[in-house]
Amino acid sequence: MSKIFVDACFGKDTQYTPVWMMRQAGRYLPEYMEVRKEAGNFLNLCHNPKLAAEVTLQPVNIVGVDAAILFSDILVVPNEMGMKLDFLVGEGPVFEKPIKNEVDLDALLGGEEAALKLTYVYKTIKIIKEQLADDKALIGFTGAPWTLATYMIEGEGTKTYNICKKMMYSNPELLHKILAKVTEVVKLYMEKQIEAGIDVVQIFDSWAAAIEPAKYNEFSWKYMVEIADYLKAKYPHVPIIMFPKGIPGFLDEVYGNFDVFGVDWSTPMGYAKEKLGDRYVLQGNMEPCRLYSKEATTECVEALQKIMGGKRHIFNLGHGILPDVPVENAKHFIRECHRVSKK
Repeated sequence: MSKIFVDACFGKDTQYTPVWMMRQAGRYLPEYMEVRKEAGNFLNLCHNPKLAAEVTLQPVNIVGVDAAILFSDILVVPNEMGMKLDFLVGEGPVFEKPIKNEVDLDALLGGEEAALKLTYVYKTIKIIKEQLADDKALIGFTGAPWTLATYMIEGEGTKTYNICKKMMYSNPELLHKILAKVTEVVKLYMEKQIEAGIDVVQIFDSWAAAIEPAKYNEFSWKYMVEIADYLKAKYPHVPIIMFPKGIPGFLDEVYGNFDVFGVDWSTPMGYAKEKLGDRYVLQGNMEPCRLYSKEATTECVEALQKIMGGKRHIFNLGHGILPDVPVENAKHFIRECHRVSKK
């Protein structure tokens, strides 16, 4: 594995600050679109270890990042728990039968039974590790229980989260039961990813900002910490990255046994450094749209290096790269991160 990347996650000194870009191979690479076309659809691509491994390696081989992130999707977890999932053109992921009550929840698989159904992910990891260069790390990932639950309850992506929030305030017991069941599956899912060969774990809470700060720990963060505690007890050598998007109002309350805190682009890095820089390595937080301009990219990279001077930092975007970003601009970002980190 990449000693540089893993050492950076643990806050150890390295020759330079490593960089990777959030989102996997992604729609910005023409090579990815060719493989996606071969697979037929997105879910088929996730289920095909050979093709999923190929697109995982594309950003490493084409763009030059220091770590690959496993190609998969967070929603394979509820899918293998028993929720029928489709990716509809123009609509995104849709579950045929969202969870409405405890009967619906009880019908889903849990724990080991669900985690064992994700064998195609573990096979993908093994193929990647056979091909990934020794100086590159492989990042495995999962959605946080709250983010997964939003899809499972709403049935699709949402801008209001009103069904989830109605449950949060009117039937919190049911929501906690959903979150607890998902958490147990995720623990074992990530453990099996580690056993298959990943070097770093990242937990994405993409919809963290949907929860008011006063309720965030109760309905999301404590479940993420529970996953981290479970993994750290068994695999203390594996770095864990937490990435809750859009929660600057919760930074004073952040706690837990993990190594890296991902800072999204809406949270000032100086503020995150003040609140968390003494306890965790920080990752991020460039606004992804800066990649449309090489000048704007360089400006941000240099500013981040200046802000983080003396503190360990992993260069990254503050959320996913967009599909129409020129590949050359992505390469420029990597080159600039390596340039300034060697100063």
